[in-house]
Amino acid sequence: MTRILWVVLAAAAMVALPFLFRRPAAQGKWATGDPVLVVVSPHNEAIREEFGHAFSAWHAANHGRPVKVDWRVIGGTTEIMRYLASEYVGSMRAWWEREGRPWPAAGAEWMLDRRFDPARPPAVAADEAWARRRDFFLAFRTNDSPASATARIDLFFGGGVYDHEKAGQQGLTVPPWREDAAIPTGLFADAGRRELIPPGSSGEVWRGQAFFGTVLSTFGICYNPDRLKDLGIAEPPRAWADLADPRYFGQVGVTDPTKSGSVAKAFEMIIQQACRETVQAAGFSDEEIAVWEAAIAEARLPPGELPGGVPAAYQEAVARGWLAGINRVRLIGANARYFTDSAGKVPIDVGMGATAAGIAIDFFGRFQSEYTRAGDGQPRMRYLTPVGGSSVSADPISLLRGAPNRELAVRFITFCLGEEGQKLWNYRAGEPGGPLRYALRRLPIRRDFYPGEDLAFEAAARAHLAHCSDDLADPSVNPFRLARAFSYQPRWSGAHFGIQRDLVRALCLDSGEELRAAWKRIRENGGADRQPEAMAWLLKLPQTPVPVTWASAVTDYASEHVDRLEYLRRWTAEMRANYRQARACVRAPAP
Repeated sequence: MTRILWVVLAAAAMVALPFLFRRPAAQGKWATGDPVLVVVSPHNEAIREEFGHAFSAWHAANHGRPVKVDWRVIGGTTEIMRYLASEYVGSMRAWWEREGRPWPAAGAEWMLDRRFDPARPPAVAADEAWARRRDFFLAFRTNDSPASATARIDLFFGGGVYDHEKAGQQGLTVPPWREDAAIPTGLFADAGRRELIPPGSSGEVWRGQAFFGTVLSTFGICYNPDRLKDLGIAEPPRAWADLADPRYFGQVGVTDPTKSGSVAKAFEMIIQQACRETVQAAGFSDEEIAVWEAAIAEARLPPGELPGGVPAAYQEAVARGWLAGINRVRLIGANARYFTDSAGKVPIDVGMGATAAGIAIDFFGRFQSEYTRAGDGQPRMRYLTPVGGSSVSADPISLLRGAPNRELAVRFITFCLGEEGQKLWNYRAGEPGGPLRYALRRLPIRRDFYPGEDLAFEAAARAHLAHCSDDLADPSVNPFRLARAFSYQPRWSGAHFGIQRDLVRALCLDSGEELRAAWKRIRENGGADRQPEAMAWLLKLPQTPVPVTWASAVTDYASEHVDRLEYLRRWTAEMRANYRQARACVRAPAP
């Protein structure tokens, strides 16, 4: 009996200990009846917690009541976009049928079509089918009532410009300020009309009509010096192409770009740099590129077609560079130890020595570099942005159509773009106006956080620097300086963004086992230069249903009407066969 009693007491203690020693939950001042803001976000827990606390305190100070931020965590931006589209279609259908109107067979396609223009009727003016489609399209796009088409969420916070811009084109988001309404002073410009948040930089867009960048990011390489030494690699990686070196086989950590919009942007940077290298190698200068791209943009011709005065050789160089970039990404995938769903995992694994190097978003890389400092002060993991290898992109915030708490959501946008919200991104934890628990180590988007020529901004920036985690004056950190070293050309790879994600999936993930086996065999038998036939098979792009080229990636594949799952199935089967053929073609080098 005594033995049974001791067993029961021990079991009770095991159950009770976690409750006895757990940390008390943070207590806010919010109470039942106070406002609630619903936000969907791919941001991590630290960002969510700090912005939730800070906005509640800001709102209480400026509007009299605290706010509870109800965070909806669905996954990365890809998952969020699918969820929002599904919610809006379901909501629109329920409202449409409540009104006694039959739901069109193509209703979902009609309401989300990014290319439909209701102001451009077909040649036959009396086309009734087009008129029905126009009326249905406008019924969704002109309705911002939570009683009709709504996702029951107020804001989309975080992720890349591509997804926020797409959300606007699909009608999922709306401008927070009407065209005739004055945008609050101090957000995009100060009282002296000095620009605080530029529309963009070096070809990248930072804000539009319905999305607004809140924080900036660059992309780069993280590496472990000790692991490199073990591999016999004397020089650390300095450029994207270094990660395709066969000496890194099985040693590169990579995030799945189909799960992370930010990492998909990093892959686009690799492709952009390859395009520029190829164009410059063909003898075209930066000045010629700028003039010709402006002429092409003004002409608004189909992809690949050129206005007079732009040489065909220039476009051919862009197409070759794009192909070279895709294959550079493929060889990095061939060296990959894994493809993870979490962008934060790669720097952690590099710091622990589980991988030698990896592709990282700047704030994850800088944070982990600081976290892994050894007793002598030297970090076990280092991070760098390749010179000329990354543009500076923004993580935006957007107001969702039919937001149940519209006024509150607009206040949150105002908070994020204002000085109070911007301090959270890089102030040290515990600093006045900074985060409470977590140093977020990210780059604010406002110009007055960075020293420059403007004396007023210089004074403000110097005041901020005393509280910041990173030296925002350092040219290797300052995003406004970094943007000058990289000129992004949207036409080269911007329209290909979605198809590039799918190519990485088919070329590197779904056929990854065959890819790595072929690359391993080539590596063990003299390398790429000794195995031209095998490399030709390894680097082939999909040929079905039509050959993938720079032009066809947009004209034939990047369409809302193409069966994406079908071409992904074909691509994967073709790549597996190609990689098996590449492996079979490897010949032992002559003695």
